[in-house]
Amino acid sequence: MRFMIIVKASPESEAGKMPSEQLLTEMGKFNEELVKAGVMLAGEGLHPSSRGARVHFSGKQRTVVDGPFADTKELIAGFWLIQVKSKEEAIEWVKRCPNPMESDSEIEIRQVFEADDFGAEFTPELREQEERLRAQM
Repeated sequence: MRFMIIVKASPESEAGKMPSEQLLTEMGKFNEELVKAGVMLAGEGLHPSSRGARVHFSGKQRTVVDGPFADTKELIAGFWLIQVKSKEEAIEWVKRCPNPMESDSEIEIRQVFEADDFGAEFTPELREQEERLRAQM
């Protein structure tokens, strides 16, 4: 099972405040543990929303809104993509993570859809196309 581990933004991260050397060291050790355990697929920090944009879809129309975005608690400051056996295992890994912010923070855990989750609508042809695309990444 793959899980997206989502680090929620904080006022500090949205202000563009960079992590301390101590936090970078602690995160480096945690990332090393994830890699050594064979569970880490990807992981990155994100720039503040002031450097981002959103695209709103309404039928065929697209509207671009530049950041920053107001509600910090709904924003993402970084992520990991891990592969583990269960949600409980994902939770145990996250509980070992250093606090990613100077202040209180929150990390959300969300399971990633797999091909089998889509049922019959994900036809053999669509599965083949997906596999072909993933092989090219």
